[in-house]
Amino acid sequence: MMILKRSFLLCAFAGIFLIGCNSDDDVTEEVIPRDPVEQAAADEEALQAYLQTHFYNYEEFENPPAGFDYVVRFDTIAGANAYKTPLIESDLLYPKTVKKDEIDYKMYILKVREGVGRQLTFADSAYVAYQGVLTNRTVFETNIVTPTWFDLPGFLTRDAQGRIVINGGGFVTGFTQGLIEFKEGSTPGFTVNPDNTVTWTEDYGVGAIFMPSGLGYYASGSSSGSIPSYSPIIFSIKLLRAVEADHDNDGIPSWMEDLDGDGDLYNEDTDKDGFTNHSDPDDDGDGTPTRREIIIKENGDIETPDTNGNGIPNYLDPDYFEEVS
Repeated sequence: MMILKRSFLLCAFAGIFLIGCNSDDDVTEEVIPRDPVEQAAADEEALQAYLQTHFYNYEEFENPPAGFDYVVRFDTIAGANAYKTPLIESDLLYPKTVKKDEIDYKMYILKVREGVGRQLTFADSAYVAYQGVLTNRTVFETNIVTPTWFDLPGFLTRDAQGRIVINGGGFVTGFTQGLIEFKEGSTPGFTVNPDNTVTWTEDYGVGAIFMPSGLGYYASGSSSGSIPSYSPIIFSIKLLRAVEADHDNDGIPSWMEDLDGDGDLYNEDTDKDGFTNHSDPDDDGDGTPTRREIIIKENGDIETPDTNGNGIPNYLDPDYFEEVS
């Protein structure tokens, strides 16, 4: 799972030169970082070339063999596979543009099966089986047999020293942006076998994510070295579960705490106390917990009263104060 973590050493992407040292003559050498716009164009060219020269196992999905695991796999169009349909011609492949650091990146989604359950959001928890590969078909990580829970945004807490720290989250942008194109399977969607293994109902989201390096590891590569710098990367995924998260248990789902709708939960801190709204059980800091300033109906709908009529819901309005009894 750690391979999916976004690197925090993107010095080159931030415009800072990386310094290399020659051990023979001890001369410091500047390594000039690549221009992100030019790299985005180069990655698009590389992804296009891959999509034109590779296919996925569409025939297995059309006529599943006994014991098929519903994993998207890729191979080169050559030799005995010369007649295969390239990915670029699949009706199930479509582009998605994602803006990051003021640059529009193009990624691609192969939606073999959307899924029949809840649509995943960027603020949720996801139970995912996945495999990551490079465009040269090198597998850099696989969790196909043992799915993994991902808390996509993470949340803020205090550690033992009282410092504010993030728990969970931190995944490369392309991974999250690809996953949210899928839905989970039906509920409950699985049966527990006598040997305690689990058999899933085959209606969960299945597909693949093709992303440029700017939505992956860019100049840093992965800490393990398995993903080189400036590498476009590909994930085959199965989205088994999509759980709506309420990280601070205040009654408001975390996706609803993205007040400006920009997909970033970490720039919403109404009371400026250092804890983002999705991590703060008292969003406006008035001493009344958010849960007491909203109304959750029996059907799950949420009302956000504005008692003083100033256009700001009570739970975000420090000027509306209700003493906690």
